Amino acid sequence: MPANIKPELWRTEVAESVALLNIPGALQRSRVFDIDVSLWVKVPPDHPGPWHELVLEIDGQRQWQRRIQSSCPGQTDGLDYHCRIVLEAGPAVRLRALAASHGSVVQRLVIEAREDL
Repeated sequence: MPANIKPELWRTEVAESVALLNIPGALQRSRVFDIDVSLWVKVPPDHPGPWHELVLEIDGQRQWQRRIQSSCPGQTDGLDYHCRIVLEAGPAVRLRALAASHGSVVQRLVIEAREDL
């Protein structure tokens, strides 16, 4: 790999329940990305049974999903997911994170893709 290639970093952050991140294709080389998805929710102090859920889709295919009870009444709680993907030379990839909650309120949803050289 040429020494002048710097690792790519792609990131999106929203205060909503849906985050999209498109990584464009590279015609000359394949790439490996570490993907981190993070969800933060505000947990009400007095709501019975709050929960939050995080889903990651890669090119429309569900990669991961988890729903947990929200902890820390009156504070924040969250979910994180990490994976690694290989992009062969040519195609782009679309990452979509979906957050859901009951009782808790979505504060922030982040997708970050760091190229591993």
